[in-house]
Amino acid sequence: MAAEREVKLLGLWASPFVIRAKIALALKGVEYEYFEEIFGNKSELLLKSNPVYKKVPVLIHNGKPICESLIIVQYIDDVWSGVGPSIVPSDPFDAALVRFWSHYVDDKWFPSYLEVVKGETREAKIDAAREAIARLEPLEEAFEKQSKGKHFFGGETIGFIDIALGSYLVWIKALEKMTGLEFFDKFPNLSAWAECFWAHDVVKAVMPEVDAVVDLAKKIQAMSNSPPPPPTN
Repeated sequence: MAAEREVKLLGLWASPFVIRAKIALALKGVEYEYFEEIFGNKSELLLKSNPVYKKVPVLIHNGKPICESLIIVQYIDDVWSGVGPSIVPSDPFDAALVRFWSHYVDDKWFPSYLEVVKGETREAKIDAAREAIARLEPLEEAFEKQSKGKHFFGGETIGFIDIALGSYLVWIKALEKMTGLEFFDKFPNLSAWAECFWAHDVVKAVMPEVDAVVDLAKKIQAMSNSPPPPPTN
């Protein structure tokens, strides 16, 4: 396909935001060249490709860089439209809804999750977890409307919200393993969704191992002497 002449992805293996791009590319069957950045040492290609934020992921398509994870997912769906499943609904209202909830994930839920990560004591983590869990409740309700009784927010197939929230699952599982906290046990819809998303062949192919993320989190924590946040987009 002409659209695939040159596709590169700059990323960090454990970044949930890079995972988003990898899932979208895999869903569309796009072949690409992957460049792993070194944590704490930004490459010249990254700085040149994203001079404003200087962060991954960056998708480079035919020499043109596209930055910010959800913008990249939208771009992939637009460029490779008609190939594989549609990630963003074609109906403008439905498309607006999935963008709204994906923004909610990053703008409202993710900051509350970070407070759990940053908690210096188990008590602090539990207090922060209550807020993070409370902010999952609207997503539990949104799933009922968006999924239409199917396995994913996108219905039969993984869609925009699935990618936005699902990219955090490995970090959620890592934090659960490290602290014993549970995020989805009070939400049957999200709990069932997480199992389906985690078991999807595309997701399994690109998602890092939980234990590897736990090890990374511990190493970063040891370096900074404080609990680490996930790599940012």
